[in-house]
Amino acid sequence: MIQKKTILVVDDEVKITEVIKSYLENANFQVFCAHNGIQAMDLFEKVSPALIVLDLMLPDLSGEDICTAIRKKSRVPIIMLTAKVEDADIINGLGIGADDYQTKPFSPKQLVARVEAVLRRVSAEAVPLASEIAFHDGELVIDGLRHEVRKNGQKISLTPNEYKILMTMAKYPSKAFTREELIQFALGENFEGFDRVIDTHIKNIRQKLGEDHKTPRYVITIHGTGYKFGGT
Repeated sequence: MIQKKTILVVDDEVKITEVIKSYLENANFQVFCAHNGIQAMDLFEKVSPALIVLDLMLPDLSGEDICTAIRKKSRVPIIMLTAKVEDADIINGLGIGADDYQTKPFSPKQLVARVEAVLRRVSAEAVPLASEIAFHDGELVIDGLRHEVRKNGQKISLTPNEYKILMTMAKYPSKAFTREELIQFALGENFEGFDRVIDTHIKNIRQKLGEDHKTPRYVITIHGTGYKFGGT
């Protein structure tokens, strides 16, 4: 069965993380908590969260530094959580890659609503928009109207799920998708199975595209996160 969406909550105040964790779990999320920057980066790599709630003021690394580091490898949504209320702080947080901003003190119910809203927005952004897209001067063509893929003019026989996964990634080549996001965006929330089935689909897609598994051109592994599309 499909796993719950995973949220990473980062705040050095244990009571705050406990409250947030309780409310998010009641909203059917799986929650991991970190109380400093090093722990946060470690959990980020291990659990591949669907969204991060990130406090700006931590005892070791700043929230801004963590956000900047994560943005170098992932587009996972980030909601900044902080007592800073100046416009300059908010603008800076959004400028370095945060998706939303929640100031303290806050209503836990409102934070849950923000989490759900950001995840809905991310899901909507991953909906395919064009009927046909081509990469590397037409070497690879993904035809959304016919639901087919062609490489060097030859049709590639992908299963429906393989096609959906490839199309989802190809529409957003700059985004690193977690396995959970590929299940959500490509296969749908009614999908019944484990997230590791994505690895099997990716392996099959690479084989059918004739990819070198050591240096794939189109389906690239992002270690600690998942996969992204490498076509241009």
